Amino acid sequence: MIYLDNSATTKPDSAVIESFQKTSEKFFANPSSIHQLGGTTEKLLQKAKEQAASILQVEANEIIFTSGGTEGNNIAIKGIALEHQNRGKHIITTAIEHPSVEEACQSLEKLGFEITMLPVDEKGIINLEDLKRAIREDTILVSIMHVNNEIGSIQPIEEIGKILRQYPKLFFHVDAVQSLGKVPVNIYESGIDLCTFSGHKIHGLKGTGILFVNKTTKLFPLFHGGGQENGLRSGTENVAGAVSMVKALRLIHEKEKQYANHLKEMRDYLWKELKQFDDVIINSPEDGAPHILNISVPGLKPEVMIHMLGEEGIYISTKSACSSKQKDESKILVACGFSRDVAISGLRISLSYDNTMEEMKRFIDVFSRSLNQFKQVLR
Repeated sequence: MIYLDNSATTKPDSAVIESFQKTSEKFFANPSSIHQLGGTTEKLLQKAKEQAASILQVEANEIIFTSGGTEGNNIAIKGIALEHQNRGKHIITTAIEHPSVEEACQSLEKLGFEITMLPVDEKGIINLEDLKRAIREDTILVSIMHVNNEIGSIQPIEEIGKILRQYPKLFFHVDAVQSLGKVPVNIYESGIDLCTFSGHKIHGLKGTGILFVNKTTKLFPLFHGGGQENGLRSGTENVAGAVSMVKALRLIHEKEKQYANHLKEMRDYLWKELKQFDDVIINSPEDGAPHILNISVPGLKPEVMIHMLGEEGIYISTKSACSSKQKDESKILVACGFSRDVAISGLRISLSYDNTMEEMKRFIDVFSRSLNQFKQVLR
């Protein structure tokens, strides 16, 4: 099997699974319980926060454990909107955000908020002048994804942060789900107030994640109850999930330091080989993220190629997993200015540090044979 759908989800690391199992067995008590076992579990949860904060270079009280990217994005966006709506109801985002950001913003429009969606160029990058012009007196939040989940474009987060520093009452949220462990970002230096991370994109478990919330940032909680997670996420904490999330975070951080060039070398190889196919259009920017490559074969339904590769034990995807079952064009590719033929035939190849160059060579071989087989059928 050659698994190349890592932007949808990754295979959990065995050490992560082991950490979840051991924590579940030994630290099963409720961290809010006042007896000794509860206290021990609470200390473990706090230690997990401290370790996560050390890796992300933030403070422990700024770490909120969540169930993943969708929840983190919703807490950040709706939490800012509801808490600061008396000061303004204008939010800025982009035309190529993940559905959890786009639809969270759309839901706020029903409550009277106004959303400005910044356009992007052919590389999927916003124009900083467009951002400056969009900021108003009543703007309370800017939410921008760091690495796009479909084509791998990298937004200039540090430059955006510098612009937003001129507006101290405006909050900056970054969806860093796809960049964690692959494309570095310094949270403090970039002026980020809220940052979303997900465990299952870094060989962690589904249902785990982290939301960074700057200690000066106040949110309206979406969950009310026992006041866990600094009052922002009431409910008995998933201690085993938190511990396994931090284990995955530590492992991907180590891989990023040791094998930083490995992803890029594999992507560069795929780029070079696929560029030689007359029928293939490469949609990803050449200077994009090292683990995502989006291509199109106009005239070929993407699900046909996906199934042909799947029969050979090779797994890729079309669009993001959250919208891949919709049989329409990719809104990301449309926003980048690609034609409809390209936008409805997009294929995403997404890598992990566990992939090998041998797998890349086999992928090219099988892809070439599958494409030739398809063309012969058409004749």
